[in-house]
Amino acid sequence: MASRTLTITLTPDWRGALRAAGQAAQADRYQGETLNFETPAAFFGRLTERRWMLVQTLLGSGELSVRELARRVGRDVKRVHEDTSVLAELGLVERSERGGVWCPFEDIHVDLRLRRAA
Repeated sequence: MASRTLTITLTPDWRGALRAAGQAAQADRYQGETLNFETPAAFFGRLTERRWMLVQTLLGSGELSVRELARRVGRDVKRVHEDTSVLAELGLVERSERGGVWCPFEDIHVDLRLRRAA
């Protein structure tokens, strides 16, 4: 697999999103990966502006140490370590055995639709 793609969705019906992902997984070719949040609050609570900056810095940069990543974004190493831990838990970044981090995706798409309440 040459390149990986990620689509981030906001779908309250997580069961339906899981079914759709399962159906797409049965295709013979790579369909990309999906990360779903049930609410905008969950999305914005986990993917803050500072965490997005880390993902953006890591896109296409290859593996970086947490210290180097912190230097590039001008932030404290401890806070960058905490944020990369959350991003790794979500699957947006991966860690190497040496402790470095990288973003495995070539393309990240956010599918965000907000509607007025019924």
